[in-house]
Amino acid sequence: MHQKIDKKNKIYIYLFIFFLLSTINNQKIVNSKFFKFNVNQIEVSGLSEKNNLLISNEIKKIFLGNIFLIKKEFLLEILKKNNLINSFEIKKIYPDKIEIKIEKTEFLGITNIDGNFFFIGSNGKLINHRDTKKILPYVFGKININNFIQFVKIIHQSKFNYNQIKEIYFFPSGRWDIKTKDNQLIKLPIENLRFKLDSISKINNIEKFKNAKIIDLRFANKIITTNE
Repeated sequence: MHQKIDKKNKIYIYLFIFFLLSTINNQKIVNSKFFKFNVNQIEVSGLSEKNNLLISNEIKKIFLGNIFLIKKEFLLEILKKNNLINSFEIKKIYPDKIEIKIEKTEFLGITNIDGNFFFIGSNGKLINHRDTKKILPYVFGKININNFIQFVKIIHQSKFNYNQIKEIYFFPSGRWDIKTKDNQLIKLPIENLRFKLDSISKINNIEKFKNAKIIDLRFANKIITTNE
């Protein structure tokens, strides 16, 4: 029972201090030595050890003051600059710790812009391509990233396996082509994408289509294939 009472008392004390320090008229109290609740720990998780440390150090460079005075908007500005981040959660753990849990963006593909290669992130951002060992589809054409993300979502919702894709081609008309790791080229229409993607495995199971190098699904009620 004593432990529960002590915990409740601590909560009440922290709440009292928070409201006391929140008022403009008590700025002198905030700056007094008695009420110094300086941030001593910044714990960042979710990215690589190196990137977690970079974010932590960036926060430390700008702020290591009273935990009651730090605004989450300040932390948001730092985190939004990092293209590796998909989402995050910030917690103030009183009296002296800030905890930031990060969800890393998923890499969906690799594209080339003005001679430079970038990963396309599920957060809609481009990330410098440094990890050459990562196996992802290469995306050709002047894509709109949000449209590409929507296209990938449709593939994931379909029966077609995204991991089978080697290359993706985008055309100015808004149409997509897919080349598989078996070098089979699949020409897709603009509409009814999921239905057409669902039909690919069925088509490949039909004897006369098994060795098709090109499957053209752009036309309604018609499948055009070629073995060359």
